[in-house]
Amino acid sequence: MRNTMLAHFLCGMIVLWAAVAEAQPWGDLKGRFVYDGEPPTRKPLIVTADVEFCGKKELLEEHLIVHPDNQGVANVVVWIFLGRGDSPPTIHESYAETAKAEIVLDTVHCRFEPHVSLLRTTQTLILRNSDPIGDNIKIDTLFNPPINITLPSRSEVQHRFTAEERLPARVSCGIHPWESGWLLIKELPYMAVSDENGEFKIENLPAGEWTFQFWHEQAGYLNEVTVDGQVTSWGRGRATFDVPSGEKNLGDLLLSPRLFAE
Repeated sequence: MRNTMLAHFLCGMIVLWAAVAEAQPWGDLKGRFVYDGEPPTRKPLIVTADVEFCGKKELLEEHLIVHPDNQGVANVVVWIFLGRGDSPPTIHESYAETAKAEIVLDTVHCRFEPHVSLLRTTQTLILRNSDPIGDNIKIDTLFNPPINITLPSRSEVQHRFTAEERLPARVSCGIHPWESGWLLIKELPYMAVSDENGEFKIENLPAGEWTFQFWHEQAGYLNEVTVDGQVTSWGRGRATFDVPSGEKNLGDLLLSPRLFAE
């Protein structure tokens, strides 16, 4: 009798949980980062090693990539920020499919691809070298043991990071000093990186008020952003938005050239 009652209770709780999950509204956060000035020209990188192979690849600087036609800023990193004592958001079921995924960081034509990688602590990082020459991948993490791996031509290794990082970790190569990249490691899946047009999108957030952090390798924290014609201060790159059910479109977010001044 007790077992029957317990089974009925558990079934009821499962049904109740499913009903609550179904009733939870979800929304996307999207926007586009725009360079508020004349797009800078990317300079050629100076190739000093494996010149016979790498010197033929027409490599360009990647620390600031602005689309020449629409002024979109690539590689702005966005993630949900939780302060001390903040409750983490519910994770939408759509993220379950990629929770155990393999994320590839590849060396292709003497550069890291992608330039900025996003990794959850539940996922596995594949460090790959697709080039016909040897390479080195060094990742300078703070809350995980840093790694420094030499990869022979056309080889790969797996690696797991168990702790999240507060900021993107630098990726570099001891053989080819011009190779650079970044890796953001988080427990939550709610993060994004802007594409070549400056566009980003974080999907299926629980509807409600959330704080996000914005960062770029050249600018650091995006502390000043022009939104709807108004210059807005984002302390430590943090801004809070009310994400409705459906979509919150921030529109064009203008970034002053002085943010990227060297």
